[in-house]
Amino acid sequence: MSAETLLDPSVLARIGNLELLARTVVDGFVNGLHRSPHLGSSTDFAEHRSYMPGDDIRGIDWRLFARSDRYYVKQFEAETNTNFVVLLDVSPSMRYRGATEGPGSVGKLDYGIYLAAALTYFSSKQRDRVGLATFDDDIVEYVPPSAKHLRLVLHALERTTTRAEAVAAPEAGKSTRSFTLEEPLKKLSESLRRRSIVLLISDLYEEPDAVISALANVRGRGNDVIIFHLLDRTELDFPFLDATNFVDLETGEKMPVIPEYLRTQYREVVATHTATLARRMQEQRLDYALFDTSKPLDKALFTYLLARERFSTAR
Repeated sequence: MSAETLLDPSVLARIGNLELLARTVVDGFVNGLHRSPHLGSSTDFAEHRSYMPGDDIRGIDWRLFARSDRYYVKQFEAETNTNFVVLLDVSPSMRYRGATEGPGSVGKLDYGIYLAAALTYFSSKQRDRVGLATFDDDIVEYVPPSAKHLRLVLHALERTTTRAEAVAAPEAGKSTRSFTLEEPLKKLSESLRRRSIVLLISDLYEEPDAVISALANVRGRGNDVIIFHLLDRTELDFPFLDATNFVDLETGEKMPVIPEYLRTQYREVVATHTATLARRMQEQRLDYALFDTSKPLDKALFTYLLARERFSTAR
């Protein structure tokens, strides 16, 4: 099976165990590279540590081996004690799932969970402290960053899946909750007391100015912020043919729509929104990437690796 196939979300959906899924994604990605990425490298030597199975043998200090007859790996300053925290949006709109047949049939939330699990697993193997926060209009669950919290993060992500399946869609006009990024990110910023790599995974259904304002809460503490913007293929293309009622997943409101009359206008609105977000993020020097959740996860992994490289060299 090719590395690209292993990163296909429809293939990943068949894996029941989240830790196995994360390992499959990371191993498939690394094996698909022409060479294994050496991340967090630095010329500032920090310390030695004992060689562990799976370590790259290129990191072994052979001179020290000649003196001690034991294997030790060199660690550099940029490789030690990085905090990596995933902020996963679990609001109702993230539960949207488009076409159920063919490749890439997972929903946005599932795709976000795959990314969170894979990148947390990868970062943990890099000996980072890993943490997670899930949120809707408030913090749902928080796992503080720690070198020992990989399993806690994976278990929290599994509970997120179970919780999403159990929550019914709101009745029309019954929901009064406001699902915005501002309040949960403001609360989360208070818990990030050490400079961290912070990954926000969301469908960003807010005005770009509101998104930038909310992110300022997290970024203002010196964190390196990465934004993964997830949209279902049908949200990007609007391929619907039949007139029907469209339902707002966050309020329950219904709107009768004739797709052929609105398709061009809809696509223009989405294109303008995503382009504005990308431009505003670039102006703020934030790492932003838009993802079609039907596509393999390799683009997301590359984006994260590049951001991590910059974070390591800036420390």
